[in-house]
Order: sequence, then C-alpha cells, then structure tokens
Amino acid sequence: MLAQFSMVPLGVGVSVSKYVAKIVKIVDDSGLPYKLHAMGTIIEGEWDEVMNLIKKCRDALMEEVERVVIDIKIDDRKGAKGRIEAKVRSVEEKLGKPVKK
Repeated sequence: MLAQFSMVPLGVGVSVSKYVAKIVKIVDDSGLPYKLHAMGTIIEGEWDEVMNLIKKCRDALMEEVERVVIDIKIDDRKGAKGRIEAKVRSVEEKLGKPVKK
C-alpha cells in the first residue's frame, strides 16, 4: 500500500519546516520506504504499519501543538511492492523520457 500524507500544525506561524523535519525523522527511523516531496510524504508498507506510523507522527506533533490538520491519500493494491518508484517509471516509459524531479 502507498500512503501520501501531510500534517499541518495550526497556530505555529507561517513556517512549519521544523515540524516537518520532526515527522520526516520519525518516518526515516521507521525503516519503511518513503519519499518526501514539496507537499507531503509518500510511504509504502502494509496497512497496519503505515497507519501506525501516521499515528506516531500525529502523536509527536500533538505533544507540541494544539491542532493538526492531516491529509491522507491511500492507494492499496494487492501484492504490489516497490511502487513509489515503479509508478513514476511506468509514466516515464509511456512518455519516452524522464520526468522532472
């Protein structure tokens, strides 16, 4: 399963990179495959490990802030692995060239 998620702490000012860094460290320490992009993070794993990781990130933020907005998008496909990169490669093959990164 792939899950793209973002967490936005409210009431902490304009810049939230300090909080994003805290979450990315938790994701990195999890050992699950992930990719950070400008608007969120994509992680890959089984349902329980992905959802538990997202909860762990939420709990860590809630220790410091009063309110967090969480956006989660899930692509759950039986038997598929390595899809973070494979989905991009599939599109690149159809385009006949690499996409901008």
